[in-house]
Amino acid sequence: MTSAESCCILNGGSGAWAFAGLADALSRALWLDVAAEPREFNYLLFADGHGFQSRGELFIPFRSMQLAADKRLLATAFADADVPRPITHLVPSITDAQQILAEDINREWCLKFPTGCGGSGHRRLVPGMELAAGWPMPLVVQEFISLDPPEVYRTYVAGGKPFGWVVRRFPEGVSPSPWVAHARGARYADAGDAPAAALDAAWAAFEAVGLWNSFGCADLLRHPSGEWQVLEVGTDGMFNHVDRDLGLPNLERELQRNVAQAFWSRLGDWRPWGKGDWRPRGQPTS
Repeated sequence: MTSAESCCILNGGSGAWAFAGLADALSRALWLDVAAEPREFNYLLFADGHGFQSRGELFIPFRSMQLAADKRLLATAFADADVPRPITHLVPSITDAQQILAEDINREWCLKFPTGCGGSGHRRLVPGMELAAGWPMPLVVQEFISLDPPEVYRTYVAGGKPFGWVVRRFPEGVSPSPWVAHARGARYADAGDAPAAALDAAWAAFEAVGLWNSFGCADLLRHPSGEWQVLEVGTDGMFNHVDRDLGLPNLERELQRNVAQAFWSRLGDWRPWGKGDWRPRGQPTS
């Protein structure tokens, strides 16, 4: 399996439209075709059904995609692996959530919508609140860490190598939200070198969800106690994808390069871009 013809960016079926832009970008970065049917080794974005799991290998494990996309599953995985994280409870009802609020009055709490991304659906937990019909159970009740200014840090892993350290903050003139998300107006900035303790926490999270040897990102905050805590992890495929719109050209290129190198390192020494430094397909050698 040493040729581009035996691999693909797998993106087909009813949800392929949502990944079309990323599929094109990955096609250039990894020097691969976008295909609707699986090949021997696949960078899965979307496919209908589950037959693809028995037809070729996946670069990013399907189970890792599921864990990253559902905060209920993620909470259990983090607890089992003792990943540093805000206090998190899974409870069967809003009555149980209200009991946590009443018994621990020295903390603030939030309800996280389990399959939301970019803070979508998250709510502060307050006395007497009601849930919209159909809210998925169990409820994810997490300690809300108030920071001034609100900020979240992110690091990445590709092929067993961590890289990048950025921070999301709300720029001057933008009203801050409790959920420090790009979609809510927060923007990325280079944060310099990642603290060792933050990288340790992120690595524990990557190992807990099986992303350490493929590709993913981890969002962290620094608790007022000084501990680095992991909020969640993200990856590409089926349910969500990692944000590439960073406003940081050097990191955006590093991300492309590292994912491409990690993908091809699983297949031997041959590289579709040749023996020189990585470059996107279609870009001439310098």
